[in-house]
Amino acid sequence: MTGTAHGQSTVPQTDADAFPIPATPAANPPSDVQPAETVVAGLSSDSVAITASFDGSEILIYGAIKRETPIPPGPPLQVIVTVEAPSGGVTVWRKERRAGIWVNSQAVRIGAAPGFYAVATSAPLDDILLPEWDSRYRISLSHAMRAFAGQVAVDSAVPFTEALIRIRQDEGLYRLDEGTVSLIDQTLFRADVSLPANLVEGAYKTRIFLLRDGQVMDVFVAPINVRKVGLERWLYRLAFDQPFLYGLMSLAVAVFAGWGASAAFRKLRRP
Repeated sequence: MTGTAHGQSTVPQTDADAFPIPATPAANPPSDVQPAETVVAGLSSDSVAITASFDGSEILIYGAIKRETPIPPGPPLQVIVTVEAPSGGVTVWRKERRAGIWVNSQAVRIGAAPGFYAVATSAPLDDILLPEWDSRYRISLSHAMRAFAGQVAVDSAVPFTEALIRIRQDEGLYRLDEGTVSLIDQTLFRADVSLPANLVEGAYKTRIFLLRDGQVMDVFVAPINVRKVGLERWLYRLAFDQPFLYGLMSLAVAVFAGWGASAAFRKLRRP
């Protein structure tokens, strides 16, 4: 298995789009100041091929902590790994029972929610990550939602985001795996992230966070390309590029399958 390390290590900094909460001066060092500890990491594979028989995959994320000085005293080092699919808008509805019928009553439009989001940690997340740093880097599942589209017409959007997280957790698309990152001597680490069979196609992003005392010391970013190949990709592109032809082909397959099943049933009924 060949490892690749197409990634980038960055010092903590804020970005107007990705990190909406401004950093305090103490948490936003000058760009020429390098952190005392940095992440050097790689992936077992930087691409995932979705075929007609694809039933999931697993990515090994491994690396080491680079430092010029001895391990500093104090709380131990911690590592968080996230794997995130491209984000898209989604509407979450709340159903209410009216006149004995369940109907959609209220809705919240989430502007950007990742199609897949996995978080792996070296210890319980709440014990190793301070809330302000979670808000800044959007690490936890509850912060994975980027923004709300349009005006929120409900008293609180929290139940809607919690419902979306719960639904996608049941589908295997959102996952929090605490304590699954192996960290040896505060220097070497590895994490095995399982990818489900119902992945969406696109450019995924892997982030590796290095933490001490609840604060992010360094971030390493690497891409994972997930794409359909073979017959799966041909059918996928046909459905979007030639929808009329795709519809005719689907109808022909349905007619042929129905005729074949009917013929086989008549043959079986003959004495």
